[in-house]
Amino acid sequence: MPTVPSPQTVLDRVRRDVERNALRARNGLRLVSGVARPDVGRTPKDVVWQRGRTQLWHYRNDPETHGGVTYSPPLLVVFSLVSRSYILDLAPGNSFVEQLLKAGFDVYLLDWGEPDERDAANTLEDYVDDYIPAGVERVLEVSGADEVTLVGYCFGGDLALLYAAHHPDAPVRSLTVLATPVDFRHMGPLADLFRVGGLEVSDVLDADGNVPPRVVLQGFKTLTPTAEVTRYVTLWERLWNDEYVAGYQAMTGWSDDHVPFPGAAAEETVRMLVRDNGMVTDRLTVGGDRVHLSDIRWPFLTVRADRDHIVPPEASAPLIDLVGSSDKHELRLPAGHMGLVVGRTAARTTVPTIIDFLRRRSEPLAAEEVTR
Repeated sequence: MPTVPSPQTVLDRVRRDVERNALRARNGLRLVSGVARPDVGRTPKDVVWQRGRTQLWHYRNDPETHGGVTYSPPLLVVFSLVSRSYILDLAPGNSFVEQLLKAGFDVYLLDWGEPDERDAANTLEDYVDDYIPAGVERVLEVSGADEVTLVGYCFGGDLALLYAAHHPDAPVRSLTVLATPVDFRHMGPLADLFRVGGLEVSDVLDADGNVPPRVVLQGFKTLTPTAEVTRYVTLWERLWNDEYVAGYQAMTGWSDDHVPFPGAAAEETVRMLVRDNGMVTDRLTVGGDRVHLSDIRWPFLTVRADRDHIVPPEASAPLIDLVGSSDKHELRLPAGHMGLVVGRTAARTTVPTIIDFLRRRSEPLAAEEVTR
């Protein structure tokens, strides 16, 4: 026979449900009103280079947080062109950048800012042959190092791959990319509209000559049309939990927070990466030169997520076989797109694995080298 709960147990459950419903009501009002939004991107940093809207950030590093052990070469993170980079520094205790700093790395990040009409003519070549090389050069100047370690996230990984293929002799120690698409046949309905549906980039450009954020956002939403309903169901179940609600606000806020895609770069992306599927078919051109992922020889790590709704697993799967490095590795995780860099999976598995990969290809600096 089933066990009959005691009156005290029933009373405790009722009291707990009443308390949680009260917390749900409070947190629900906060969400609707928009108050108490989480403060993102809080790790201290300095702008050490700027060109147009693009900035190179250098995160401040406290040697006491990692026992005084610092690794060289410095890390340069190349971010995506269509999203905001604070996903890598979401909140204290839930920050990819923070974990890298605590592990002893000197961290820089190329942030593209918010493109406007002055950026509409920017091509992929501008980013691959101009902005990234200038960022690398500035990191070397600031750090005094001879090389950098390159890390690319999402479409920033594609930019890093094109840079690596076009500049195989660049001063780079290793290349790591996270959630980076290469087979654009699997990038969802919006990509299909451009690939075979007759949609042109010119059809969606705004008055500034860029692809507006709402188009980018809608493209991601078409990949998982039921995701929004599911996330609201999960939110209701855990709306009483202040910590969960804060994390929800930060992560969903980022997933809905995009920036314009420079028009010329978008047109080139559609032509070369979507329609020609150039990464997979080896039909890549940068600056008038044919480039090949097989020419990338640096130590290489690709990290991909099996539950990624932005870059589906099929879109990132071929990459490990396309790169020509002999020292190359793939990390597959049962995580989502954001779960690679924030959340429990990132803290426990993804980031420690990346850190281990980077440490094995870095050298610890002596104390006098760090302070000079």
